[in-house]
Amino acid sequence: MLTDVRPAALPRTGRVLTGHRLFAVVLALAAALRVVTMLGYRPAQVYWYDSFTYLDTAVHLKPSAAFHPIGYPLLLRALWPFHSVEVIAGVQHAMGLGIGLMVYALLRRKSLPGWGASLAAAPVLFDASFLRLEHSVLSDTQFNLLIVAGLTVLMWSPELSTRAAAGAGLLFAMAALTRTIALPLLILVLVLLAVRRIGWRPLAAMTLAGTLPLVAYAGWYGQHHGRFALSGADGVALWARTMTFADCAVIRPTPEQAKLCPNGTVVDAASEYVWAPEASLNRLPGDRFSHNELARSFAISAIMAQPFDYLREVAKDTALTFAWTPVAHPKRVTPAFGFAHGSWPLPEFPLIDTVKREYDPGIRGLYSVRPYADFLVAYQYPAYLRGPLIGVLLLLGAAGAVLRRRAVLLPWGVAAGLLVGPVAVLDFDHRYVLPVIPVACLAAALAVRELTGLVRDGRSAGRVRNT
Repeated sequence: MLTDVRPAALPRTGRVLTGHRLFAVVLALAAALRVVTMLGYRPAQVYWYDSFTYLDTAVHLKPSAAFHPIGYPLLLRALWPFHSVEVIAGVQHAMGLGIGLMVYALLRRKSLPGWGASLAAAPVLFDASFLRLEHSVLSDTQFNLLIVAGLTVLMWSPELSTRAAAGAGLLFAMAALTRTIALPLLILVLVLLAVRRIGWRPLAAMTLAGTLPLVAYAGWYGQHHGRFALSGADGVALWARTMTFADCAVIRPTPEQAKLCPNGTVVDAASEYVWAPEASLNRLPGDRFSHNELARSFAISAIMAQPFDYLREVAKDTALTFAWTPVAHPKRVTPAFGFAHGSWPLPEFPLIDTVKREYDPGIRGLYSVRPYADFLVAYQYPAYLRGPLIGVLLLLGAAGAVLRRRAVLLPWGVAAGLLVGPVAVLDFDHRYVLPVIPVACLAAALAVRELTGLVRDGRSAGRVRNT
């Protein structure tokens, strides 16, 4: 005899899927886009010199004396048995889906409707810039995943437990070992949590869990390079930042620092001073990174002597985020809309030959494949979050952070730190803006929920007064 099957009798998995049908469709479409990307551009985007230094570090597992800490090479090391950059790209595309899933799950946890949470997750799932970044052998996607995961752990429950705080601390520490800009971000998060008065135990647990991996890595770095540090390039980067405004007549540097004064070399972006052959740093004997400490001391002196000039340059470059049409900064880069037809051979460098021999013999220059590339070339123009829309998201988050601080301040503060931090320590780059987007979407969605609640409460209070 047939019996009625009531919703309560459905298996648990079925009930869960029933409540998330819209997002299941969204996630399936986003996954299909990533399959098209892997079919349309093969094997993966590898850059000289960043991708190859990451891969080389993964093989030899020692801390780099330049820009890149060990976090991303550890992932590449785990994938080394596959000997395939295509596998790396596939894993990173899965990470991109994971970021969108975390944004959606956290917002549903915070009682947003399915359509609202799906809308907030859409930019990271469908923006063509994220597809390109995930398809590149670069640390950015892993960094994005760790930041969003850290926030998800911190915000999942109304009361932050000691265990969750420790887990979040480890995630932010791994983010700092992936890109060092997360180190000041970790400090910012701890300050914001202290403002929320979460209690000393969770705060201490996060501080300890976030600090120990960094201390251990800095000690390992010191064994190889003779200096307790996370990077050998922080001073070089900050020196390059100051080259857009430094005036040695105002700074009055020491004789040693004076070697790094501007020498008349003019480039079109602060970061280009790191590589410009005629820049003062690169005319000193030895490798540019061997002068990291001197460069840091010069940069700090310049910022202390010209604080308003420094802030002006940071504000000016940060404002490039909000242009409707992406600005090429520096002019040699393609800031967006980078899907194209053709093939891009690798340059001739000994390191490339070494990496091909040791990590992936099949590494070659990127090439496009029709008809998949045709679709992506057309898709990328409408599927791009324009600068003014990023500005709207940040403004919504700011309003929510001011009016309902507890709910919105943390994600908005992280989004603001991710936006300004890279510019403050080096330069603006559209790549560096992408981690801002999922966090800004999270903050904006929570802000809309909180502001809507304020309006609703105000109307209810008004009706009570009128009765």
